[in-house]
Amino acid sequence: MPLLLLDLDNTLVDRASAFRRWAGEFAARHGTGAETEVDWLVAADADGYEPRARLSARIRHRFTLGASARSELEDALRWGMADHLEPDPTIVQALASARKDGWLPFVITNGTVEQQERKLRVSGLDREVAGWVISESAGTKKPEAGIFFAAASAAGSTLEGAWMIGDSPGADIQGAHSLGIMSVWLHRGRTWDDASFSPTLTAGSVAAAIQVIPMLPRPLGR
Repeated sequence: MPLLLLDLDNTLVDRASAFRRWAGEFAARHGTGAETEVDWLVAADADGYEPRARLSARIRHRFTLGASARSELEDALRWGMADHLEPDPTIVQALASARKDGWLPFVITNGTVEQQERKLRVSGLDREVAGWVISESAGTKKPEAGIFFAAASAAGSTLEGAWMIGDSPGADIQGAHSLGIMSVWLHRGRTWDDASFSPTLTAGSVAAAIQVIPMLPRPLGR
Protein backbone atom coordinates (compact mmCIF):
# COMPACT_ATOMS: atom_id res chain seq x y z
CA MET A 1 0.00 0.00 0.00
CA PRO A 2 1.38 3.45 -0.87
CA LEU A 3 1.53 5.98 1.95
CA LEU A 4 -0.88 8.87 2.18
CA LEU A 5 1.06 11.23 4.45
CA LEU A 6 -1.09 13.76 6.26
CA ASP A 7 -0.22 16.85 8.25
CA LEU A 8 -2.22 17.31 11.47
CA ASP A 9 -2.74 20.98 12.36
CA ASN A 10 -4.99 22.84 9.92
CA THR A 11 -5.08 19.76 7.74
CA LEU A 12 -6.73 16.89 9.62
CA VAL A 13 -7.81 19.12 12.49
CA ASP A 14 -8.93 22.74 12.31
CA ARG A 15 -6.47 24.19 14.78
CA ALA A 16 -7.10 27.76 13.63
CA SER A 17 -10.78 27.59 14.56
CA ALA A 18 -9.99 25.84 17.83
CA PHE A 19 -7.52 28.57 18.76
CA ARG A 20 -10.03 31.32 17.95
CA ARG A 21 -12.67 29.62 20.11
CA TRP A 22 -10.19 29.44 22.97
CA ALA A 23 -9.13 33.05 22.37
CA GLY A 24 -12.73 34.22 22.58
CA GLU A 25 -13.24 32.49 25.93
CA PHE A 26 -9.89 33.72 27.26
CA ALA A 27 -10.55 37.33 26.25
CA ALA A 28 -13.98 37.21 27.87
CA ARG A 29 -12.51 36.01 31.18
CA HIS A 30 -9.35 38.09 31.34
CA GLY A 31 -10.02 41.10 29.14
CA THR A 32 -12.99 43.00 27.80
CA GLY A 33 -13.98 40.22 25.43
CA ALA A 34 -13.69 42.61 22.51
CA GLU A 35 -13.11 41.17 19.06
CA THR A 36 -9.93 43.22 18.84
CA GLU A 37 -8.53 41.23 21.78
CA VAL A 38 -9.41 37.96 20.07
CA ASP A 39 -7.81 39.18 16.85
CA TRP A 40 -4.67 40.14 18.79
CA LEU A 41 -4.42 36.66 20.32
CA VAL A 42 -4.87 34.99 16.92
CA ALA A 43 -2.24 37.25 15.33
CA ALA A 44 0.18 36.67 18.21
CA ASP A 45 -0.21 32.91 17.83
CA ALA A 46 0.94 33.18 14.19
CA ASP A 47 -1.01 30.07 13.20
CA GLY A 48 0.83 28.07 15.85
CA TYR A 49 4.32 29.01 14.73
CA GLU A 50 5.07 31.55 17.49
CA PRO A 51 7.23 29.76 20.11
CA ARG A 52 5.00 28.87 23.05
CA ALA A 53 7.22 30.44 25.73
CA ARG A 54 7.34 33.74 23.85
CA LEU A 55 3.61 33.66 23.15
CA SER A 56 2.88 33.01 26.81
CA ALA A 57 5.03 35.96 27.85
CA ARG A 58 3.31 38.27 25.37
CA ILE A 59 -0.16 37.23 26.51
CA ARG A 60 0.73 37.58 30.19
CA HIS A 61 2.04 41.07 29.55
CA ARG A 62 -0.96 42.22 27.52
CA PHE A 63 -3.60 40.85 29.87
CA THR A 64 -1.69 41.41 33.17
CA LEU A 65 -2.47 37.92 34.39
CA GLY A 66 -2.49 36.76 37.97
CA ALA A 67 -1.10 33.42 39.13
CA SER A 68 -4.25 31.36 38.55
CA ALA A 69 -4.79 32.82 35.08
CA ARG A 70 -1.17 32.14 34.20
CA SER A 71 -1.65 28.49 35.14
CA GLU A 72 -4.73 28.31 32.91
CA LEU A 73 -2.78 29.87 30.06
CA GLU A 74 0.13 27.47 30.42
CA ASP A 75 -2.23 24.49 30.37
CA ALA A 76 -4.00 25.77 27.25
CA LEU A 77 -0.75 26.33 25.39
CA ARG A 78 0.67 23.03 26.59
CA TRP A 79 -2.25 21.06 25.20
CA GLY A 80 -2.43 23.01 21.97
CA MET A 81 -6.13 23.87 22.22
CA ALA A 82 -6.97 20.20 21.79
CA ASP A 83 -10.07 20.47 23.98
CA HIS A 84 -11.46 23.12 21.65
CA LEU A 85 -11.23 20.95 18.53
CA GLU A 86 -14.45 19.93 16.83
CA PRO A 87 -14.41 16.56 15.02
CA ASP A 88 -15.11 16.78 11.30
CA PRO A 89 -17.11 13.81 9.97
CA THR A 90 -16.16 14.66 6.38
CA ILE A 91 -12.52 13.95 7.20
CA VAL A 92 -13.38 10.61 8.77
CA GLN A 93 -15.34 9.70 5.64
CA ALA A 94 -12.50 10.84 3.40
CA LEU A 95 -9.96 8.73 5.29
CA ALA A 96 -12.25 5.70 5.05
CA SER A 97 -12.48 6.30 1.31
CA ALA A 98 -8.70 6.51 1.03
CA ARG A 99 -8.25 3.24 2.89
CA LYS A 100 -10.85 1.57 0.70
CA ASP A 101 -9.02 2.81 -2.35
CA GLY A 102 -5.78 1.21 -1.21
CA TRP A 103 -3.93 4.04 0.53
CA LEU A 104 -2.30 3.83 3.95
CA PRO A 105 -3.12 7.08 5.82
CA PHE A 106 -0.28 8.10 8.14
CA VAL A 107 0.12 11.33 10.10
CA ILE A 108 3.40 13.23 9.96
CA THR A 109 3.42 16.25 12.24
CA ASN A 110 5.73 18.68 13.98
CA GLY A 111 5.15 19.30 17.67
CA THR A 112 5.33 17.65 21.07
CA VAL A 113 4.15 14.10 21.60
CA GLU A 114 1.70 14.84 24.43
CA GLN A 115 0.14 17.74 22.54
CA GLN A 116 -0.24 16.11 19.15
CA GLU A 117 -1.36 12.73 20.47
CA ARG A 118 -4.01 14.48 22.55
CA LYS A 119 -5.35 16.14 19.40
CA LEU A 120 -5.48 12.77 17.66
CA ARG A 121 -7.41 11.22 20.55
CA VAL A 122 -9.81 14.14 21.09
CA SER A 123 -10.67 14.25 17.38
CA GLY A 124 -10.95 10.45 17.14
CA LEU A 125 -8.43 10.43 14.32
CA ASP A 126 -6.20 8.00 16.21
CA ARG A 127 -8.70 5.33 15.12
CA GLU A 128 -8.81 6.47 11.50
CA VAL A 129 -5.12 6.42 10.54
CA ALA A 130 -2.52 3.66 10.41
CA GLY A 131 -0.24 5.57 12.77
CA TRP A 132 1.75 8.74 13.20
CA VAL A 133 5.21 10.16 13.66
CA ILE A 134 5.75 13.32 15.72
CA SER A 135 8.84 15.48 15.41
CA GLU A 136 9.65 15.52 19.12
CA SER A 137 9.98 11.73 19.28
CA ALA A 138 11.50 11.41 15.81
CA GLY A 139 14.28 13.90 16.57
CA THR A 140 13.69 15.53 13.19
CA LYS A 141 10.95 17.75 11.82
CA LYS A 142 9.37 18.75 8.54
CA PRO A 143 10.69 19.72 6.04
CA GLU A 144 13.74 17.61 6.94
CA ALA A 145 13.95 14.32 5.06
CA GLY A 146 14.48 12.31 8.23
CA ILE A 147 10.91 12.63 9.47
CA PHE A 148 9.52 11.40 6.16
CA PHE A 149 11.75 8.32 6.26
CA ALA A 150 10.78 7.83 9.91
CA ALA A 151 7.12 7.82 8.91
CA ALA A 152 7.73 5.25 6.18
CA SER A 153 9.65 3.05 8.59
CA ALA A 154 6.98 3.30 11.29
CA ALA A 155 4.33 2.41 8.73
CA GLY A 156 6.33 -0.59 7.50
CA SER A 157 6.37 0.94 4.04
CA THR A 158 8.50 3.11 1.76
CA LEU A 159 8.10 6.55 0.22
CA GLU A 160 7.67 5.09 -3.26
CA GLY A 161 4.34 6.25 -4.67
CA ALA A 162 3.58 8.30 -1.54
CA TRP A 163 1.57 11.52 -1.49
CA MET A 164 1.72 14.32 1.07
CA ILE A 165 -1.28 16.46 2.04
CA GLY A 166 -0.67 19.57 4.13
CA ASP A 167 -1.27 23.29 4.53
CA SER A 168 2.29 24.49 5.14
CA PRO A 169 4.32 25.48 2.06
CA GLY A 170 7.59 25.37 3.97
CA ALA A 171 7.09 22.26 6.08
CA ASP A 172 4.74 19.99 4.13
CA ILE A 173 5.15 20.88 0.47
CA GLN A 174 8.84 21.77 0.47
CA GLY A 175 9.60 18.61 2.44
CA ALA A 176 7.70 16.48 -0.05
CA HIS A 177 9.20 18.30 -3.03
CA SER A 178 12.77 17.75 -1.83
CA LEU A 179 12.14 13.98 -1.77
CA GLY A 180 10.24 13.80 -5.05
CA ILE A 181 6.97 13.03 -3.23
CA MET A 182 3.79 14.25 -4.92
CA SER A 183 1.78 16.65 -2.82
CA VAL A 184 -1.52 18.42 -2.34
CA TRP A 185 -1.41 21.85 -0.74
CA LEU A 186 -4.44 22.94 1.28
CA HIS A 187 -4.62 26.58 0.32
CA ARG A 188 -6.98 27.81 3.10
CA GLY A 189 -7.85 30.77 0.89
CA ARG A 190 -4.23 31.66 0.21
CA THR A 191 -2.34 31.98 -3.08
CA TRP A 192 0.85 30.05 -3.74
CA ASP A 193 3.69 32.57 -4.00
CA ASP A 194 6.95 30.59 -4.03
CA ALA A 195 8.42 30.30 -7.53
CA SER A 196 11.19 27.89 -6.49
CA PHE A 197 8.89 24.89 -6.02
CA SER A 198 5.19 24.12 -6.08
CA PRO A 199 2.70 21.46 -5.00
CA THR A 200 1.50 18.83 -7.46
CA LEU A 201 -2.10 19.89 -6.76
CA THR A 202 -4.01 22.30 -4.57
CA ALA A 203 -7.30 21.74 -2.75
CA GLY A 204 -9.57 23.46 -0.30
CA SER A 205 -9.94 20.56 2.11
CA VAL A 206 -8.62 17.12 2.99
CA ALA A 207 -11.77 15.57 1.55
CA ALA A 208 -11.25 17.35 -1.77
CA ALA A 209 -7.58 16.37 -1.82
CA ILE A 210 -8.32 12.71 -1.21
CA GLN A 211 -10.99 12.70 -3.90
CA VAL A 212 -8.58 13.92 -6.57
CA ILE A 213 -5.51 11.83 -5.70
CA PRO A 214 -6.99 8.43 -6.66
CA MET A 215 -7.83 9.82 -10.11
CA LEU A 216 -4.13 10.03 -10.94
CA PRO A 217 -1.93 7.13 -12.19
CA ARG A 218 -1.18 4.60 -9.46
CA PRO A 219 2.16 2.99 -8.59
CA LEU A 220 3.01 -0.18 -10.49
CA GLY A 221 1.47 -3.29 -9.00
CA ARG A 222 -1.68 -1.51 -7.80
